[in-house]
Amino acid sequence: MQHAVGAPLPPPHGPGHGSAGWAHGARHPGPPPSAPPAPGATGHVPLAPGGPVPMTGPPPSPPTGPPPSPPTGPPPGAPAPASGPAATPPSGPVPVPAPAPASGPAAAPGETIGAGTGTGAATLAVLLIGPAGAGKTTVARHWATSRPVPTAHISLDDVREWVCSGFADPQSGWTDNSEAQYRLARRTCGFAARNFLANGISCILDDAVFPDRPVVGLGGWKRHVGPGLLPVVLLPGLDIVLERNAERAGNRRLSDEEVAGIHGRMAGWYGSGLPIIDNSTYDVETTARALDDVLARAIASPPSW
Repeated sequence: MQHAVGAPLPPPHGPGHGSAGWAHGARHPGPPPSAPPAPGATGHVPLAPGGPVPMTGPPPSPPTGPPPSPPTGPPPGAPAPASGPAATPPSGPVPVPAPAPASGPAAAPGETIGAGTGTGAATLAVLLIGPAGAGKTTVARHWATSRPVPTAHISLDDVREWVCSGFADPQSGWTDNSEAQYRLARRTCGFAARNFLANGISCILDDAVFPDRPVVGLGGWKRHVGPGLLPVVLLPGLDIVLERNAERAGNRRLSDEEVAGIHGRMAGWYGSGLPIIDNSTYDVETTARALDDVLARAIASPPSW
């Protein structure tokens, strides 16, 4: 559930400046070598200034045997070839690869989706929006698990609860600490999503984003993840979210008044242009299939959200 005001990520760090290479000075030619003495010559041979002592007698025999093999491997000073895992992406948005157009007819939300439709093997970044009790986390996990290609599920509430000692629960009162932890969780989710996308793994995130706070909500998520993020709203009826909320326990369960207030604010997504799925009468599998179809239509006809 979203309460906090999101904050944009720090400006992307530019690529690191590599260490400067070693400067090699030019070789300075020494004085010309002196001529070897004539055969049989004796006596004192003057030294060439700054040069080697000339040899007397016959010159040494040339070396025998095959010539030495040329050195192998990179020349001295060359960087070693890269190895190990892929480098961590920069702290800015990672462009989502353009997915291939979906094939097959597109069904409207609520219709039965037949085999052969859907997002297929497209690499996607999805944000599933909805009030508490809409089933965002359950549907997102089911959709990610059912895809035929690697797909990660990133839940904002799960990331928030990584903080054990010192967890700031907004239900105990909204404070600067709880707001800061929400902002930190969003940035952490965005960083994880960029990492997955940079390695060819799709991801779906879920959060309760309010339409009346676009800059810190949907706009903030697009800054964290990237402009290719595809938002979809999951909005069942109020009676459904109240019923599902009553089945929750711990800090995931809200008061009926708070659930009703959140649900009422979510109604502002109607008329926004974002796709809305009313899953009041759907089970998890049907909702996940409806989500996949909505995303397939977004691939075939990119929206201007």
